[in-house]
Amino acid sequence: MIEIKPYDPSYHLQWDEFVGASRNGTFLFYRKYMEYHSDRFHDGSLIALRDDKIVALLPANRDGQSLYSHQGLTYGGWIVPLKHFDVTVMMELWDAATLWLKAQGVTTVYYKPVPHIYHRYPCEEDLYALFRHQAVLTESNISTTIQLDDPLPFDRGNKSGMNVARKAGVRLQESEDWAGYWQVLDDVLTERHGTHPVHSLEEIELLHDRFPQNIKLYTATMPTTYDCSQCKIVAGVVMFYTRTVAHSQYIASSQLGREVKALPLLFDALIKGAQEAGYKYFDFGISNENHGRYLNEGLVQQKSRMGGRGIVYNTFKIEL
Repeated sequence: MIEIKPYDPSYHLQWDEFVGASRNGTFLFYRKYMEYHSDRFHDGSLIALRDDKIVALLPANRDGQSLYSHQGLTYGGWIVPLKHFDVTVMMELWDAATLWLKAQGVTTVYYKPVPHIYHRYPCEEDLYALFRHQAVLTESNISTTIQLDDPLPFDRGNKSGMNVARKAGVRLQESEDWAGYWQVLDDVLTERHGTHPVHSLEEIELLHDRFPQNIKLYTATMPTTYDCSQCKIVAGVVMFYTRTVAHSQYIASSQLGREVKALPLLFDALIKGAQEAGYKYFDFGISNENHGRYLNEGLVQQKSRMGGRGIVYNTFKIEL
């Protein structure tokens, strides 16, 4: 029989070890990542055990009578092992979890499966179990992704833009100037969308310090002095690196950066770097707002012109 238990800190080491060896886990599920915003979410993570050994993990938070595949994470779902776990175990797992959650007063589960591009090995048993439990799709966000073993080329406009950037003297580098870039990012988001970055500067610096190999900042700069001794950030991208995916987010370009076409040159370097490093996919991130109901057509077209094509990040609802 599978036993369901709520996560508690005594399982911290076992949790992280299981995520690291799992079929579909990423560094976002390590406790040091999940708990950086513990003040905003009431943790409701679950541990499934058989004979006192972990069978699966569910990163989650609790809000009233609802359990969420963690709202502070881009994706979630049951994290499962590479071996000795098939769809029959997944069905047994869902049955056990459903009974336990009902006994805890949970009436609704919102579930975000890990998109297939993040899988170490095929891992969609949970999608079948969702069907069997009459799950309803409540949110679908479209992301734009490059398959790096056979990437599509940039279109003519982006190739031309790269030449403009080179002639303008745009320089590319990995950067530790998080404060400088966050100011550029915040200015762009405020001016164009009336918003601010989801992560504060302090939060993104904390996460970078905790996961320096997974979270990196790359910037495009322009010299501000004749001898090029000082440079100004004109564009940038924050990269999240998992086992299979190089995922970009917090993409921004200042007015000068847009004029000199800095982003195509920066993305060309990042895509080639990910390809050389052996990643399977380069993911530009979603182009939606309002829980997937609004599509930013200009943004998704911009990404597709760099060779990306669509994958979805879905959310399902299960009434218990």
